[in-house]
Amino acid sequence: MLPTRRLKTLCAAFVLCTAAALALPAQTLTTIASFGGANGSDPFYTTLVQGLDGAFYGTTSEGGPSGYYGTVFKVTSAGNLTTLHSFDWTTGGAAPYAGLLLATDGNFYGTTYMGAANDDGTIFKIAPSGALTTLHTFDWADGAHPLGAMTQAANGGLYGTTSFGGTISPGTVFNVTADGALTTLHDFGITDGAEPYGTLVQGATPNFYGTTIFGGANDDGAIFEITPEGALTILHSFAGNDGANPYAGLVQAADGTLFGTTYAGGAHGDGTVFKIATDGALTTLHSFDGTDGEFPRAGLTLATDGNFYGTTWEGGATQSGTIFRITPSGKLTTLFSLGYPYGGNPYGGLLQGTDGSFYGTTSGGGPQSDGTVFRFDVGLGPFVKTLPASGAVGTAVIVLGTDLTGTRRVAFGGTPATFSVVSATEITATVPAGALSGKVYVASPGGTLSSNQEFRVTSNSAN
Repeated sequence: MLPTRRLKTLCAAFVLCTAAALALPAQTLTTIASFGGANGSDPFYTTLVQGLDGAFYGTTSEGGPSGYYGTVFKVTSAGNLTTLHSFDWTTGGAAPYAGLLLATDGNFYGTTYMGAANDDGTIFKIAPSGALTTLHTFDWADGAHPLGAMTQAANGGLYGTTSFGGTISPGTVFNVTADGALTTLHDFGITDGAEPYGTLVQGATPNFYGTTIFGGANDDGAIFEITPEGALTILHSFAGNDGANPYAGLVQAADGTLFGTTYAGGAHGDGTVFKIATDGALTTLHSFDGTDGEFPRAGLTLATDGNFYGTTWEGGATQSGTIFRITPSGKLTTLFSLGYPYGGNPYGGLLQGTDGSFYGTTSGGGPQSDGTVFRFDVGLGPFVKTLPASGAVGTAVIVLGTDLTGTRRVAFGGTPATFSVVSATEITATVPAGALSGKVYVASPGGTLSSNQEFRVTSNSAN
C-alpha cells in the first residue's frame, strides 16, 4: 500500500478557511520557512534532526532544483533554508519520505523510497556540507521502499526497516554498515506484522522495538521486539478497539515503558495514544475524537518537562491537524490547531531543539502550498543532548547545545569529565572513570544545563 499523497486541492482549503489557528495562552507557533517547489516540496514522514552546528536537517519528498524527486535541506532557527542535495531518481534515488539520522561520525544517514537502479529505493550518507554517497540500492529481495528513519545502536551499527520487499514481501528489518554492506535481519510474513513504517528504538537492552501498520493476529498492525541478530517477538497485535495501524515508531521513557500512537482505531476510530510495557501489557491512554485531532501519523517526543508532545494529521478546529501534549498518565491537551496561514497536515513529528523549542514540518500550506517549517514555543528552557546516549568509561561523547562557548565544567552525574568546546553548539567530552548512569551537566555562561535524558554508563572501567 503506497502512502496517500496529499492533494493540492486540500491546501486550497487553507486559504478558504476563515478560522484562524487556535492556540492556548503561552503557546506560540512561528513559521520560519516555506517550501516552494524549487527549494523542495511536501516534507513527508520527516521529523527534523539537530546537527552539530545547531541547525536542523530534514527531507522533502518532492521538489528541488533538479526536478521533482525531493531534497535534503538545512534550516536554521532563524529560518535560513539551504538545499543541500536534490535527488535525480537515476543515480541517487528519489522521494526521501523518511527523516535523517545524525550518527556519531557527524554525518547524516537516510533513505529514499524509490528510484535508482531497481526503483526500490536507496540508503545514503550525506555530510553537513551536502556531499552525498549512495551506500546501498535495494533490489526487493533485500527489501524495498523504506519509510522510517534509521537508528544507530549502542554498538554503532545502523538499523532500519523497509515497508515492502523481502522473501515474503511485506517488509524487512535490516542492518547496514557505514560502507553499505547490508544484512536482512527479518522478513515479515503477515502473521508477525506487515509494512513497518516507523523508526526502530533501542531499549536499555540491546533489543529494538518497532511497529507494523498491518499484519499481526487481526491485520490491524503489531508491536514487535527484535534482537540485533534478528529474532523477532510480537508483543501486541492491535484489534481496532485498542487502536489500529501504527504508522510511527515508539519512544521509551526512563522506566522502560514504550509510548506511541495509532493512526486509526480506538473508541472513535480516529486513532490513539498508548503505552506498552516490554512484557506486552498495553494501555490505551487516549482516543482521538476529531475535535482534539485525528489520524496521528507521527510518533511522540518525550520533552524535558516529562510530558509527550505530538501531532495529528487531521482534525482540530480547522481539520488541518493539531499539536498536542499528553502526560504519561494520559491527560491530553490540544495546544494548537493548524491551518491557514500556518500550514497543515503534518506527517512528521516534533523535535525539541536544545533551545527548548519544538520544531516540525507541515506537508501543506505556506505561500505556495508546498509545506512549511515551524517553531513551536511552550516556555521550556534550554538543555543539552548527548551523542551517543550511552557508553563505557573512556567513550568520546558529543554534547549538543546552545551558547556553549565559555563552558567551565562538564560532569556525568556528579563526576567531572575532561572536555573541549568545539563551537557554540558542540562540546566533546570523555566519560570519566567512576561515572554512574545519570544526567550530564554543563556549566555554561548562561547557567547550568542538564541533558534531556540520562546517559547510561555501560561499564565503569575502561577496557
